[in-house]
Amino acid sequence: MEKAEEELERRSKFLNSLILKKKAIVVEEKQEHEHEHLNVRARASDMPLSLQNHAFRCARDNLDATMASGSKLDSKRLALLLKKEFDSSYGPAWHCIVGTSFGSYVTHSIGGFLYFSIDKVYVLLFRTAVEPLDH
Repeated sequence: MEKAEEELERRSKFLNSLILKKKAIVVEEKQEHEHEHLNVRARASDMPLSLQNHAFRCARDNLDATMASGSKLDSKRLALLLKKEFDSSYGPAWHCIVGTSFGSYVTHSIGGFLYFSIDKVYVLLFRTAVEPLDH
């Protein structure tokens, strides 16, 4: 009887892992569809998807508001908005570069790097480590 219970447990774990994989695929496809709707393309990232989506949504909302007011892109304003949003939501030491053409080479904390384009604007958002000052 123990062998049958072990086999049943093994099959149950296997089916559960298949269900979890399928759910992950569905979530990823949904997020990709959301990215298309926002006209966003992740170029490079080691950031969790929830943070990426937060950045995409903030950038899209800002660009939409800017265009609705008839203004042109204000790169500094968008960079400041994203930096402040991420500092307040996820802790200090976020940095943001926004523009249509720029080069960069940065060191970032693990899980804190995102380079993406939205419309024709490119955004580099990254986090660095903050160490307390000894007095």
